[in-house]
Amino acid sequence: MLVWAASGGKPLAGAGSKRMTSDALSFTRSFTIALLALLEAMAPPAVAVGLLYGLCLIYGTQFRGFFVVLAILVGALSVLLPPPRGRPAGARQLLSPTWPLAARVLTRWMVIISILLAIGFVTKYTADFSRKVVVSWIVATPALLILVTLCLQELRRHLMYDPSMVRRVAFAGCNDISLSLARRIGESGELTGLKVEGFFDDRSAERLGVPGARTRLLGRLPELASFVKRRRIDVVFVALPVRHIQRVMQLLDELRDTTVSIYYVPDIFAFDLIQARSGELFGIPVVALCETPFCGYRGVIKRITDIAFAASILVIASPLMLALAVMVRMSSPGPIIFSQRRYGLDGREIIVWKYRTMTVLEDGAQIVQARKEDVRITAVGRFMRRYSLDELPQLFNVLQGRMSLVGPRPHAVAHNEEYRKLIKGYMVRHKVPPGMTGLAQVNGCRGETARVEDMQARVNYDLEYLRRWTPLLDLKILLLTAVRVVRDEKAY
Repeated sequence: MLVWAASGGKPLAGAGSKRMTSDALSFTRSFTIALLALLEAMAPPAVAVGLLYGLCLIYGTQFRGFFVVLAILVGALSVLLPPPRGRPAGARQLLSPTWPLAARVLTRWMVIISILLAIGFVTKYTADFSRKVVVSWIVATPALLILVTLCLQELRRHLMYDPSMVRRVAFAGCNDISLSLARRIGESGELTGLKVEGFFDDRSAERLGVPGARTRLLGRLPELASFVKRRRIDVVFVALPVRHIQRVMQLLDELRDTTVSIYYVPDIFAFDLIQARSGELFGIPVVALCETPFCGYRGVIKRITDIAFAASILVIASPLMLALAVMVRMSSPGPIIFSQRRYGLDGREIIVWKYRTMTVLEDGAQIVQARKEDVRITAVGRFMRRYSLDELPQLFNVLQGRMSLVGPRPHAVAHNEEYRKLIKGYMVRHKVPPGMTGLAQVNGCRGETARVEDMQARVNYDLEYLRRWTPLLDLKILLLTAVRVVRDEKAY
């Protein structure tokens, strides 16, 4: 994001690393609102420490030693933990409904107390505190915090409805991304502190294909600078396509003679985004258009969950797996375990294990997919494939880290090489470890892919999984898999 300061159009220091929020746009308008934002940030530590000191006076306990340490800890935690603001529909809002806000304040306080109790348990200093003071403080602080937070929220509400606080907004470029942003600003009403004046674009309303009343075209791009000066516009969102970067630079140069704040909104939604996010690299703003969802702590959560579940299932299912191994050995000549080369994370080859269910062991340049009533499938193999029992050895692949419990199903190398040439974005599904089950499988996409369209449907679900991944989605897929194992007619 490119942000220009009011002083001569020079980029703000560090601005490129910050995400744009309605708070950032509104709180620069007034010293009063900026002061209110500071009060909201300092209220939790001030209330918690002040009430602790007051209760010590009431109960005749000296506020020193361990109580001073407790005050420092709670003050630091109150500042470091995220503020209790809502993010409905994934977007940050200036004001939150009363009860959800109160619930978040209470939850945040419970987190702080849990951390303090853990510290006290480890250091064994809990016995050095007055129980009357501590219990009263733990109970009374959230009530007072909720009251103070709601009062500050109401004060902010009053200020944001003040017409003098409204910041006027204009858009350079009329396209899907600017229309979407303008609509969201409008839907938020006056509480955003922003008012859209209109759009500037070199195309007419007829060429844009959008009614003029909706777009409120105010003129062509060369007229924007003079309009900003004449109508005292506060914020300009430049929403021109990346291919018009020269026009963007020209526009920024024309706006140097104004005090307007400028935000560049790249039209990244023209791309098929996978886990898009913004950040900076060595101080340079970057936007990730396609990335794995398992970055940082999310990857740790995914791996710990895989290990815990896979190990538990192996312990429970070990008698069944031993029985299946004996049945495979007795059913037909050949090994018990069938191994095959498949593509794993980042398209690297891995070896995937299954119970042998066929009389053949295919792993070459050409592999014939299993069909319904396939004569190559053994009697025991047909039973195992019907209930997906042949895939139980892949739990060891999960423990190895080659696979995950949930993710895009791995395909044989020969099939990957075939379909990557036929389906756009096919290899993107390998941005995550392959899974024993996946979003495609619980939506009925399994069995033979006789047509390219069948594989395209699988890939679409795999990419949707990458976009939407959460631990709860994994849990939902696992539960749906358990249901489908019994009912799925495409398992053969």
